Amino acid sequence: MNQDALSLSKAIDRGQLSAAELMQATLARINAVNGKVNAIVSLRDADELMQEARAADDAPRKGWLHGIPMAIKDLSNAQGLRTTRGSPIYKDQVAESDDLFVARLRAAGALIIGKTNTPEFGLGSNTFNPVHGATCNPYDAGRSAGGSSGGAAVALAARMVSVADGSDMMGSLRNPAGWNNVYGMRPSWGAVPAEPLGDVFMHQLATSGPMARNPVDLALLADTMAGPDPRQPNNSIVGLTAPTIAQPLPAQRIAWLGDWGGALAYEAGISQISETALQQIEALGHTVEVIPAPFDAERMWDSWITLRSFAVACGAQHDYNDPKKRALLKPAAIWEIERGNRLTALELHRASMIRSDWFRRTTELFAQYDALILPSAQCWPFDLTLDHPVEIAGVSMDTYHRWMQVVIPASLIGLPVVNIPAGFGDNGLPAGLQLIGPRASDGQLLRLAQEWHLATDWPDRKPPVLD
Repeated sequence: MNQDALSLSKAIDRGQLSAAELMQATLARINAVNGKVNAIVSLRDADELMQEARAADDAPRKGWLHGIPMAIKDLSNAQGLRTTRGSPIYKDQVAESDDLFVARLRAAGALIIGKTNTPEFGLGSNTFNPVHGATCNPYDAGRSAGGSSGGAAVALAARMVSVADGSDMMGSLRNPAGWNNVYGMRPSWGAVPAEPLGDVFMHQLATSGPMARNPVDLALLADTMAGPDPRQPNNSIVGLTAPTIAQPLPAQRIAWLGDWGGALAYEAGISQISETALQQIEALGHTVEVIPAPFDAERMWDSWITLRSFAVACGAQHDYNDPKKRALLKPAAIWEIERGNRLTALELHRASMIRSDWFRRTTELFAQYDALILPSAQCWPFDLTLDHPVEIAGVSMDTYHRWMQVVIPASLIGLPVVNIPAGFGDNGLPAGLQLIGPRASDGQLLRLAQEWHLATDWPDRKPPVLD
């Protein structure tokens, strides 16, 4: 299971590997290591999966994912599997149909084997919940895997799957990728359409996206998940990214945002590992410039927590309004919903005006720079028994998610971001960097990530030891 998805796909296409053999190896790997990390949940019956794999061997090839096992993040629907969302409210809910991007994966030939673990409702960048328990970091089982795509990142790092989907509102495709030494991509907002349910205009924060152990697989999966949906008004057309990923990349001008002028607290070693990686990027022929904080961090934070609480409250109102279900919600969910319920129309307008001001400011930045860079997290993977960090470098974190403030510059305005593995600290733990570009620059970011990967290849250079 050390091979990447494209290599496995080519081997199946050439008859050098059967889907049944790959499924058997996948199930054996899951049986050997999943008990140590708890990344894959709701695993389907092995006999059924082997039967599907043998059927794939006898069927015409559907696409590049033909015969490739995948597990879907447990916030999304895969027909016939539970979608628990990590909540006891939904622990027995079975999906009647696929979400749009899952249907696209199946259409490309993927074999859906189960789900990957997530925090309850995806809230909080630490993957634990009362339904499936906690997911451990494969580099230190006593530490967090991050989240909310923690199960997906660990399943990749532990070689249980070769590619995975995730979703990202507040760093959920970036923080766990960085903490598990893999690649994660938040696409331009709208590139991967959400489900065409309820309001399709107002909530422009979260998106689904790909995770992989190299940028080529990342690009291929992004292209499979993305594409227009005529039922939704805000699709971003970014074009195919995989066909251009190997093209030579002109020298890039990159802005290093550091600690945002002192606004972001970093745990010891985060700045150092980031700056070492920046020197390596410069050695590839690019220019990295340190720039001052381009926007007021507190204004941005106020906008973010207002719009996020608004979105969470709207999505979970039916659970909150039922006293029996409300009693099962975790404190972070209650806090978000009750904040959202108190918001006025003018407060939402002010938050969106701040968001608009920041977007206008980025158009000026991207006239000077091809990409912006920030760490993927402000601290190292923390103790698994903590819900979230309460302080970083002596600075108190005043909310359950303030410690992830570093990811909101991109999330707030829907910019594409690729997490690249940045290496390992003296503590033996991995870290990542966010490559941030203007809207629809997904392909350009992936080309930069591929150049980095060819020079470093951290996922294969230092995989976790679980055997």
